Amino acid sequence: MAENGNGAAQAPQIRMNVLAQFIRDMSFENILAQKRVQGEVQPDVQVQVNLDAQKREAEHQYEVTTKLNITSKAKETGEEMFILELEYAGIFHIEGVPDDQIHPFLLIECPRLLFPFLRRIVSDVTRDGGFPPLNLENIDFMQLYRQEAARRQAEMPQGTA
Repeated sequence: MAENGNGAAQAPQIRMNVLAQFIRDMSFENILAQKRVQGEVQPDVQVQVNLDAQKREAEHQYEVTTKLNITSKAKETGEEMFILELEYAGIFHIEGVPDDQIHPFLLIECPRLLFPFLRRIVSDVTRDGGFPPLNLENIDFMQLYRQEAARRQAEMPQGTA
């Protein structure tokens, strides 16, 4: 931490800019329509979220990808109704984040910033695919990060911590 003129510690100045955001890969399959099912069906929607971050060649640039795997099954029969797989990426310019905090910053703050755009894509795709728009609940990226860290810690062989 730097000192200000009074000798007090000053927090580092963090700068983050979104340089680009885009759909890297997307697949939507309307299984219900292929089976020609008629009538009202109650859905059971499951959402899996995976995150990936990597340093780019340019200084202070990172690419963060949110991967969603969404399946909807009929509650009564368990038959699949639709599958949506989506990889949504953002390219960020980030400065002022200490090296020991960059990993959690990339996997918590960056996806949090892109989430409203991701939510809109999921809503539009499911609506355009013949279903009511799926409005994703907020995702707690901090909790996801903690769960993944705990999972990795549990996988480590004993005595290597």
